[in-house]
Amino acid sequence: MPSPAESYTSAVKAYNSAAAGEPLESKKLTDDMHQGAFADLVQSAIKEAVRIGERSEQLSIAGVNDRADISKVVTAVSEAELTLQTVVAVRDKVIDAYKQIIRMPI
Repeated sequence: MPSPAESYTSAVKAYNSAAAGEPLESKKLTDDMHQGAFADLVQSAIKEAVRIGERSEQLSIAGVNDRADISKVVTAVSEAELTLQTVVAVRDKVIDAYKQIIRMPI
């Protein structure tokens, strides 16, 4: 199974080829891509977002109890906020793409 970085690289290559108007090489694409690679990429990104949120919560609680450096607490909370904004933005793009696909004539 490819790593998230390999999946991302493969997707970028396919996008660049399509943007350049090059014909798709279906055999090459199927060799580069594995079933479930996108799902694995999304799943690992979600797990990482959850981990960041949990770490932020732990540091926030430690900060309230005066057991953590305030700069670390602020950094963790900012990172969690940025992660949440990114997740919401990606969700919105996925919903927009789904709506566009639904509107396509068959």
